[in-house]
Amino acid sequence: MQQPSLLRESTGYILRNIAASLGISLYVIIDTLFIATAAGSMGLAALNIVLPVFNFISSIGLLLGIGGSTIYSMNKLRQPQKVASLYGQLLIFGVILGISFTLLCNLATRPLLLFLGANQQTLPLASSYLRIISLSTTFYIINYLSVNFVRNDGNPRLTMLATLSETSLVIILDYLFIFVFGWGMNGAAWATLFSPTSSLLILTRHRKFSGRQLQLILTWPRLTNLWQTAKLGFPSFLTEMSTGVSILVFNLVLGKLAGNYAIAAYGVIANTALVLLAFFNGVAMGIQPLMAREFGQRHWPQIKAILKEGIIICFLIACLGYLILLIFKYPIIALFDQSHQPRLITYAAAGIPLYFISTFFSGINLCLMIFLIAINQPKYSFFLSLNRGYLILLPMILLAGKLVGLQGVWLSLPLTELIVLLLGSLFVRNFWKNPPLN
Repeated sequence: MQQPSLLRESTGYILRNIAASLGISLYVIIDTLFIATAAGSMGLAALNIVLPVFNFISSIGLLLGIGGSTIYSMNKLRQPQKVASLYGQLLIFGVILGISFTLLCNLATRPLLLFLGANQQTLPLASSYLRIISLSTTFYIINYLSVNFVRNDGNPRLTMLATLSETSLVIILDYLFIFVFGWGMNGAAWATLFSPTSSLLILTRHRKFSGRQLQLILTWPRLTNLWQTAKLGFPSFLTEMSTGVSILVFNLVLGKLAGNYAIAAYGVIANTALVLLAFFNGVAMGIQPLMAREFGQRHWPQIKAILKEGIIICFLIACLGYLILLIFKYPIIALFDQSHQPRLITYAAAGIPLYFISTFFSGINLCLMIFLIAINQPKYSFFLSLNRGYLILLPMILLAGKLVGLQGVWLSLPLTELIVLLLGSLFVRNFWKNPPLN
């Protein structure tokens, strides 16, 4: 394929994936904006404290969903009898995990929230919010599981429709419960509880899908199947969980250094970062299938051209995004802080120029990690992901916070992304020196 037509194709992929990523990110941001409007800066801080719990729920869902659906895809044609009851087994196990976690959150609410960084100011809001969203644990785990199995059973259109309905419903319910019914922050929690049920209802239509092989056979989970599922789903679990762990460490360090308003400021910054990350994820997901296809045919010039396009687009997005954030940082902060708390504004305004230096590196890092996966080098991509989310970032937050204070905390992410970029560039450079011939 000639490069001009290839670049046009990759641009189309990138734009579609950016649109999909932005849709999910905007739903999270709108949910946060509603909570900030209804409950103020303390509501924003309480939400940020509870977020790692929700992230853990998502991680468990991905562990079972991606791990189980991968086993299903590998065996559904060659050995269909081997995976006939796999979905049912994981469904039962997911229900057991979900109910257990709900009980834990409701029986140990206070110690759990204190561990997550809550204090006397944020504890009341965080407690009621956590108790309600914990009721959704089972539904979210089943939803993640079902979405992945239905997609891998050849029905991605239905899973897209289910995901869109879920995100749309939560925005509508957020508005109704928070502002019309006047339930405040608890209204957002109830909206979160109901949203996965709409997705699950739509997914039930898969039973009428003409190419369906997926069956619901409820049998007690087998340890061998659970172990294989956990092994294949663990990288996705680890990647998703890194977000929750980093939020937890940021919250603990910021809370110790400057209190709840610093945690609320981090909530503003982290939600704003979701928009730029959606662009970067869209670019990375857009170039991945094309690089994998060209790698299958060993078309090295085309692979280089696609990777170069992705890196250039990410860098241009970073430049434009950083400029917009510098110019409009106060209006952006005001969106999340309609009570105009001076300390929150001060912390967020100081943090934005430092924290978002990371955008110049993070988009390129995502492209490099996706490139390594596309050329069948997942261990190097996993190594970069592990360092980016855990091994470098977490010690960097603790060390920079201790040595430099708040400024050090904000700079910990840019420094981490820079180190990962250097490592990733080294891996890619070594690959281009000795690319496989077949």
